[in-house]
Amino acid sequence: MTLYGIPNCDTVKKARTWLAGQGLEVVFHDFKKQGVPAERLAAWVQALGWQPLVNRQGTTWRKLDPAVQAAVVDAASAMALLREQASAIKRPVVEWPDGRVTVGFDAADWAARLG
Repeated sequence: MTLYGIPNCDTVKKARTWLAGQGLEVVFHDFKKQGVPAERLAAWVQALGWQPLVNRQGTTWRKLDPAVQAAVVDAASAMALLREQASAIKRPVVEWPDGRVTVGFDAADWAARLG
């Protein structure tokens, strides 16, 4: 199981704490230190679509020039932005042992997945 995110993100902190409380082994991939793995980003877009991965509520998105925001119109433009601005990825992204991918943290959903 791999959790992708930024260590100082509150949602990532909650998710990591919750997973640790379940006694799960989790590999943490830090976007700030390790970057956004291009092949994984492409797989996430294929699994989820590009829209759920773009964090339009976050500070990084709000600070972008409106022209840059307006240019994010499809998977290719979204992936280009997300590779360049890792903080614009909604977090955490989790690759589950069964191969599924989720974005964001929902304790009830996660508990059901682990059921």
